[in-house]
Amino acid sequence: MNLIILFLFGLGLVWGSFLNVVIWRMPRGKSVADGRSICPKCKHVLAWKYNIPLLSYVFLRGKCAYCHKSISIRYPLIEFMTGIFFVWWFAVGFNFFKLVGSPWSYIQPVFWLVTGLVMFTILVIDLLYMVIPFGLNLTLFSLALAYRVGLTSFGIMNSADFFRALASGAGVCLLFVFLQAVTKAVKKVDGFGLGDIYLAPSLGLLLGWPKILPGMFSAFVLGSVVGLILIATKKKKMTQYLPFGPFLIIGTAISLLWGSAIWTWYMSLIV
Repeated sequence: MNLIILFLFGLGLVWGSFLNVVIWRMPRGKSVADGRSICPKCKHVLAWKYNIPLLSYVFLRGKCAYCHKSISIRYPLIEFMTGIFFVWWFAVGFNFFKLVGSPWSYIQPVFWLVTGLVMFTILVIDLLYMVIPFGLNLTLFSLALAYRVGLTSFGIMNSADFFRALASGAGVCLLFVFLQAVTKAVKKVDGFGLGDIYLAPSLGLLLGWPKILPGMFSAFVLGSVVGLILIATKKKKMTQYLPFGPFLIIGTAISLLWGSAIWTWYMSLIV
């Protein structure tokens, strides 16, 4: 068991290193397959021994081997978090998201692993650069749609739930468009970016009805609380933007794990 966990952690580190490439290149309009990794400061191509996930950062003491400038802590942090995610997926998530019956007993856990990696990438890119690349939104939507269509085709998900999931995504998308129009008319600013609007259909497909409600509620509450804290500590001004994508992703994760319990608790209060 320990060897499996160690292997998965190492595999997660490798994927985390790849995500670092995606996170750095996509917002700049560069292809993920556009040559070898370089130092962001001096642009020198990195030798393989300076590109070993996590270990290279430790051995180089957080500095580039060529220009000796500091390497952002985010690179090893993303690798480490991805490694932990792989271990969590094996220890907890694999059974949590597992459906009984071949081939879905294997397809579903792998689907959620890949989906989790895409969502994490969206979170980090929006947090760092305040943009969600259309390619990532399209990837997430394609994964979610194929997954739901597959479940419906195999009779695991009924057609009514599938259409409710589609309607959930469309509803959130229209809500964001409406709020954007209102903030544009009243405050002359965009309340939501296009990336947030394009992200909504994917989240609707992933959560479905009624999990979309606690997911969006969590996102708005978290965004409001963090925004108020940043304003109170003078880290942000009322007129400055705050990326909403990370809160949408976190809210979605909360609802995936505890959405049913939250909805049941809420309904018990009003019924």
